[in-house]
Amino acid sequence: MTVVNSVSRRSLAGSFPKSVAHICASILLLAAANGAAQQPSVSAYRDPAELVQQAVQNEIKAANDDSTRFLFRGTKTTPQGSTTRLYVETRDATAGLVIAYNGKPLTPEQRQEEKARVERFVTNPEELRKKHEQERASAERSLRIVRSLPDAFLFEYAGEQPGSAGIGRTGATLVKLRFRPNPRYEPPSRVEEVLTGMEGYVLVDPVRYRLASIDGTLSKEVGFGWGILGHLDRGGHFMVQQQEVGDNLWELSSMTLRFTGKILLIKNFSIDSTEVFTGFKRVPSDLTFAQALELLQKEEASNPL
Repeated sequence: MTVVNSVSRRSLAGSFPKSVAHICASILLLAAANGAAQQPSVSAYRDPAELVQQAVQNEIKAANDDSTRFLFRGTKTTPQGSTTRLYVETRDATAGLVIAYNGKPLTPEQRQEEKARVERFVTNPEELRKKHEQERASAERSLRIVRSLPDAFLFEYAGEQPGSAGIGRTGATLVKLRFRPNPRYEPPSRVEEVLTGMEGYVLVDPVRYRLASIDGTLSKEVGFGWGILGHLDRGGHFMVQQQEVGDNLWELSSMTLRFTGKILLIKNFSIDSTEVFTGFKRVPSDLTFAQALELLQKEEASNPL
């Protein structure tokens, strides 16, 4: 079950000499005052749903923009341990290379096995085609979820908080909205049914009109196909965060999934994972999968753990 995925995905403040600290502080105060004057007031968003609608439109626009691709690192942690991968987005599919388990580099044997695993996509075009199709279908499901947010939920203002590393733009004011299911919403398919039992909070950048975070919890059990196909248990939780990585480009920075349930009323399942994405670097938009593998191997060699 994909709640939100995109394999789509960070800013650190500098330091100043103590001798000019008071001067810098004055400049920063003036800049902050000027920025505050230009920042739209929250009172301008008397209809939180409209703010979400504008943000969703931008998310859809960004998802459909195929002109920018990145190399980045992701570490996925589950109760069994952690796996660190390097990723490169290409025109064919996303290339991923495992470089560590539980923070430890791969052994020579593991590295050889991983190399063989990823190279099969180059030597077997049908495997690469299947991978491309799987990613396309996953992205489409995610986009359907995002597109449904304004209709599936009722929103209300719940305060503000500053953006931080991994969440929006560092230091920028984010609008916090509480959401709960819209009783009038009728999900058009199984994909959107999970939204009927979800409540939580969303953080929106009111300047860039982007979703910085979605934090949702299932307030009730949600069945699929009248419960015949399965269900998700009450208390399931997901959180997706985005950050600006430069030039008004936003990428997924972390994703947490914690769900339990049952498939076809027989098989129990449990999802408990958090994946954090860092180190975004722009790459050519016309990279092939084979070129991406070469780039991944160079990146692993030049930036070891």
